[in-house]
Amino acid sequence: MSPNEPDPGLRALKKQRTRQAIADTAIALFLERGFDRVSVAEIAAAAEVSKPTLFRYFATKEELVLHRFADHLGEAGRVVRARPAGVTPLDALERHHLERLAARDPSTGLSADPGVLAFLRLVYETPGLSAQLMDYLDADTRALTEALDPDGGTAARLVAAQFVAVRQVLAHAVWARLAAGQDVEEAGRQAAADTATAFALLRNGAGAHGF
Repeated sequence: MSPNEPDPGLRALKKQRTRQAIADTAIALFLERGFDRVSVAEIAAAAEVSKPTLFRYFATKEELVLHRFADHLGEAGRVVRARPAGVTPLDALERHHLERLAARDPSTGLSADPGVLAFLRLVYETPGLSAQLMDYLDADTRALTEALDPDGGTAARLVAAQFVAVRQVLAHAVWARLAAGQDVEEAGRQAAADTATAFALLRNGAGAHGF
């Protein structure tokens, strides 16, 4: 590398910081004024970048919000693949979900942080965002299906779809309780009980197929 060329690591870090700054600016504006009342041009101006620059980092307006879910894409599939010998896929997924609840991971909805509650309200109550979120869930379903059965059998597809749907229902239920003012500790206990109920229901159908 020439002494005059920028360090690739520093260049990547700068891009990451720029991407984060744009997203943080956008989300702050959305929370203040509503998703549909903020234009991409306004976001670019507030973030001090051009519209073409913004679109180099985020292909759509919705992605400015939903990129926060990207870290969890394929997570269920990874959990299933990494499970210890003798542990069923559903046991591994239930254990993982309970661990995330115990850690108060925002992806479970169990967070008393006002910023997290407001962010989830934005996603759940904005039709365009909640609809776009389905694309992320579809990708998660495909990844879990492959982990359950590389051949993508119907039973695996059905189990994967049911799990992803159940996980979303559980997260929304926790968020709704907290948004209504329920204590986070009580919400956590209820979430754990709901998780047990959900996985019992899943096992009743999935167990016959070895999952």
